[in-house]
Amino acid sequence: MYLQHFGLKEVPFSLTPNTDFFLGLPSHVEALQVLQIALQTGEGFIKVTGEVGTGKTLICRKLINELPDNYRCAYLPNPFLSPAEMRWAVALELGLTFSADIDQLQLSILIQQQLLALSGQGLSIVMVLDEAQALPDETLEALRLFTNLETEKRKLIQVVLFGQPELDQRLKQDKFRQLRQRITFSYSLRPLNNSEGQAYIQHRLAKAGRQGQPLFTGKQTAKITTLARGIPRLINILAHKSLMLSYGEGKAQVLDRHLRAAAVDTIDVQGSTKHTVLWMLGASLLMVAALTGYYFYFGVTP
Repeated sequence: MYLQHFGLKEVPFSLTPNTDFFLGLPSHVEALQVLQIALQTGEGFIKVTGEVGTGKTLICRKLINELPDNYRCAYLPNPFLSPAEMRWAVALELGLTFSADIDQLQLSILIQQQLLALSGQGLSIVMVLDEAQALPDETLEALRLFTNLETEKRKLIQVVLFGQPELDQRLKQDKFRQLRQRITFSYSLRPLNNSEGQAYIQHRLAKAGRQGQPLFTGKQTAKITTLARGIPRLINILAHKSLMLSYGEGKAQVLDRHLRAAAVDTIDVQGSTKHTVLWMLGASLLMVAALTGYYFYFGVTP
């Protein structure tokens, strides 16, 4: 890998959400503020949506890591569960132990009793679901019924939904109007602009240990952000591939041709302009030139 070559301690553009690399971008900070205010006010449902790769899981983990000591979290990273499976998962997250032959009514009673007990200890319970657009319809309804559990003063459990825009489309259906009306706080993540993209790239390089001359020029970071449509995950992919290509040639910095080749090799980047077509042609010519040089050097006829 290119870590030693560029003076890095760890991979700066990994696709795994890592809160150590969190940067206080306006959109992400606003989302966290909305979540924290909503939890403090004791609302039942809170929703954060955003396109694939905009940082929902990172914000989700950041929220969980920073919950105050008086909060107990039930985290469900894979919500593609039936209502029964969801109750089992919540019960386990709440620390309940029970026999395998318990029925759903008994399980629901145990969950309610546990929520009351935790509330009596001064604890607030929050259920966090990532990828909530994958929730089956019947599980969404069961989730709504969970928030019926309350004392005279507050809800016994709050629910935070992180999901793709498809979640918003599903909730517009008439059958979900009761759930929709219970979502009192929501936030929609937006893509990064060019200045945010530049700050994002330089921040991750610095956190990974890079010192000295920048590896990307300002023009290159702007181009990466544009090609990635401001989506952090795609920015990571393009930056990582560019560094790999630069390292492969033994260069000290990323060159424009490295970025062009990375863009050609990446699915779902902004590729409908004539400039990208020209970049693809340039990358193809570079590949032909490299192969020709290889064959010439080793005396092999292509």
